[in-house]
Amino acid sequence: MAILLAGPASEPVTLADAKTFLRVDHDADDASIAALIAAARRLVEAATRRALITQTWRLVRDAWPAGGRLRVLPAPLCSVAAARVFDAAGMPQAIDPAVFTLDTVSLPGIVSFSSAAVPAPGLRVAGIAIDVTVGHGDDAAAVPAPLVQAVRLWLAHLYEHRGTEAQAQPPQTIAALVAPFRVLAP
Repeated sequence: MAILLAGPASEPVTLADAKTFLRVDHDADDASIAALIAAARRLVEAATRRALITQTWRLVRDAWPAGGRLRVLPAPLCSVAAARVFDAAGMPQAIDPAVFTLDTVSLPGIVSFSSAAVPAPGLRVAGIAIDVTVGHGDDAAAVPAPLVQAVRLWLAHLYEHRGTEAQAQPPQTIAALVAPFRVLAP
């Protein structure tokens, strides 16, 4: 299970860029457009299994995977910020992130470890928590241009179809833009 701890500090599309793209020249819809930008980003992230802008996620596992390799979604993996196992009483025991080796090139990223370097969890369920930083970078400049364009197109689609069932299906153009960036599940 992956839990979002800290979302992106910014969006891949600014409000000003969104209003220009939508050809909106008034401020009455600013709050709605800002909310739709975030929604469009989340839709692109869900379709690609990527974090566009840097985010922190907690990976929760019952046990360490056999073979000492943990695949990380969303991608791309940047770092391990913290790790802990929980003893039988539910008390956390910190693990030094330096015991992990990261493959940040593979998609999904891989956190590798030696089973001798990590203690076994005392809880049978959710005994391991690893906090990871993922994303293409801290701002829109780091995000691949086709994914930024997909966010703009989702935004336009959502804005034009507010309150209708047509919101659910992305236009073909969006699907074509995100397809090469989709990270396949392990």
